[in-house]
Amino acid sequence: QVQLVESGGGLVQAGGSLRLSCVASGTIFSINDMGWYRQAPGNQREMVALISNDSSTNYLDSVKGRFTISRDNVKNTVYLQMNSLKPEDAVVYYCYADIIDHTGRPYDYWGQGTQVTVSS
Repeated sequence: QVQLVESGGGLVQAGGSLRLSCVASGTIFSINDMGWYRQAPGNQREMVALISNDSSTNYLDSVKGRFTISRDNVKNTVYLQMNSLKPEDAVVYYCYADIIDHTGRPYDYWGQGTQVTVSS
């Protein structure tokens, strides 16, 4: 079984910073894309940042220049450094990974979600 476990959410003042982490564990053959999505109540989940296994990145327009995604392929971990946080960034963030497990097939995996709260 594969699990994604997130950490790093919490409360921060507007303009502050948080760093999210997500570790993939279990029977993993390889990992393709990793990334972060977010979802506000009543809204669809949206992609915040993605990073491929060769470190190519893609960002939501509204976070470009403020958020930075990175990964450690040895530790099967993806990070999201969030700077200059705004009240509109205050939603639940979900870790995502496209993982090839022992079956040799790729599957989408999701973390349980971590709340980011930004006080104005």
